[in-house]
Amino acid sequence: MPADTATSGDPFDALADSNRREILRILSAGERPVNELASELPISRPAVSRHLRLLSDAGLVSERQQGTRRIYSLRQEGAQAVQAYLETLWGEAGARFRLMAENTTPENRTAENTTPANGAGDPTSAEGTWQK
Repeated sequence: MPADTATSGDPFDALADSNRREILRILSAGERPVNELASELPISRPAVSRHLRLLSDAGLVSERQQGTRRIYSLRQEGAQAVQAYLETLWGEAGARFRLMAENTTPENRTAENTTPANGAGDPTSAEGTWQK
């Protein structure tokens, strides 16, 4: 993750828990108070509050006070930071794959990249035909 984030938690640690992912899914439809979130989850209200605190520390949700209630919503910046990291990671992997594919021809494939049609044999013997 970028070093300039002002959060204390790791978004990927926060996303590792299925209850927290479900909270994010619910919040994707719009902001909600804790009680509404708790009514939609199979965990207690105090557990929902703990999960929300971890999500908030990770920069994925924000809260605002409305009277005596706390209203939670998704933080666009947190989701964008996770997305940017994943795009960088997969973008680099995709570029390496594309480079390898563009520079690989049938002539430079080795026996390591192929298997015998009959599932056995030595690549130098006439025992089996080789396939890609």
